[in-house]
Amino acid sequence: MRFFWISALLLAGSAAPLAAQTGADTPPPADRPTAGSAQGDISLTIYQNGQSLVQDRRRIALPGGRSRQEFPDVSAKIRPETVVLSGSGIGIVEQNFDYDLLTPGALMQKAVGETVTLLRTNPATGAETRERAKILAANGGVVMEVDGKIEVLRDDGLPVRVIFDQVPPGLRARPTLSVTLESANAGTVPLDLAYLTPGLGWSADYVALFDRAAGTIDVEGWVTLTNGTGTSYRDASLLLVAGDPSGGRQNNARTRRYPMPPPPPGTTVRAGTETGTRERLGDFILYPLGRRTDVLEAQQKQVSFLDVQGSPAAGTYEFHVGGFNGNDPQSASSAIEFSTSAEGGLGDQLPAGTVRVYMRDASGSPQFIGESAIAAAPMGSQVSIITGEAFDVKVQTIVAQREKRGDSRWRTTMRYELTNASARPVTVSLSQDGLYGEARVVEESLESDRVSADSVRWMVPVPANGSASVTAIFDTEY
Repeated sequence: MRFFWISALLLAGSAAPLAAQTGADTPPPADRPTAGSAQGDISLTIYQNGQSLVQDRRRIALPGGRSRQEFPDVSAKIRPETVVLSGSGIGIVEQNFDYDLLTPGALMQKAVGETVTLLRTNPATGAETRERAKILAANGGVVMEVDGKIEVLRDDGLPVRVIFDQVPPGLRARPTLSVTLESANAGTVPLDLAYLTPGLGWSADYVALFDRAAGTIDVEGWVTLTNGTGTSYRDASLLLVAGDPSGGRQNNARTRRYPMPPPPPGTTVRAGTETGTRERLGDFILYPLGRRTDVLEAQQKQVSFLDVQGSPAAGTYEFHVGGFNGNDPQSASSAIEFSTSAEGGLGDQLPAGTVRVYMRDASGSPQFIGESAIAAAPMGSQVSIITGEAFDVKVQTIVAQREKRGDSRWRTTMRYELTNASARPVTVSLSQDGLYGEARVVEESLESDRVSADSVRWMVPVPANGSASVTAIFDTEY
């Protein structure tokens, strides 16, 4: 699209788009093994709460009767209680998940009480010496017995290596699920392994180019996939589910190495009532990806799912007054409103995500002007994206008069002074919040809308290089 370079910037440092990484559209044969992995045919269903369903079809050679079978390359964060293994003529006797992975620290912990070889190198001569040592403890440091003396393994960069005679039992190079099976017959059979795991996640990211003069917006939507499961999934079929299933464990933060603070929230001004065209699963919206792809450990991948140009949009300003108090002039929020309707809008359901907005400067170059988080928006919704604070548009609240009308009743006259230092007229959506209980508007200089149980809103036109004022009298109960 016209501002594809912006999307390219978002992809910098992560994997290339899906189309550049996957092969033909034709899926592989069922239970086809993946090169370099014990996995078979992989299907991933990923929810937006960081929970995922992994389905893995493998071909396993089984002897007749009872046997112990190992399934390496499962998620290191697998929820063992959710494992389902099915196949013709088999029964499960016992299953175990061996999550103690082979690492230097785990290797030393398992070697406590065992004898190892120390290989020391003289920094001056390069001569190597070997001696046997018994590991006594590995708690924040390694304590050894060498020739009847107690010694601490130094961690100061001196050339010392520890050589183990063997890998201690129980340590695995890869996350492994082991299952004891009863098989009616010997032979190679397809087995379907399914389990839930945290650590896989997806979110929606949007890039928008707003043209204020034309009153249009271009929007490109990207699915951002993250994998923090400790395991790579290659040549996988992906199904993304927009929604958070009840009971899902919140693990989004664990899929990102450097969690970022959330951007300011956008607003769904009006929820849509149009039925979208995407497939549904219960009350969730499905986003299947048409090509198989690799989802590698510690990788972030982005895939395009939306590309709309020239959709109607308008720049607006918003200001919320929280209570009945006076304040110095404060900036109104800059906002952009658009629709997701099939007619005159983006024409799609939008999963929750972050919208980053750009505008062209005088030279025609797109410049970043702000970002906003949005909630899931059905088709036909009216969405407002707050991009930041307006430099030229200010609002001052003034308590003109306040009188007590009873034990807990007050009558307050509020005046709102709006100024506009820009060379074009603007309209400010001015909201007064805090109308709790039996609070009501007694009198107002501009007609308002009751937008919620505790809030009213005025749409205030402010001329170019000019000002406007709204006065309202409230009866409140406190």
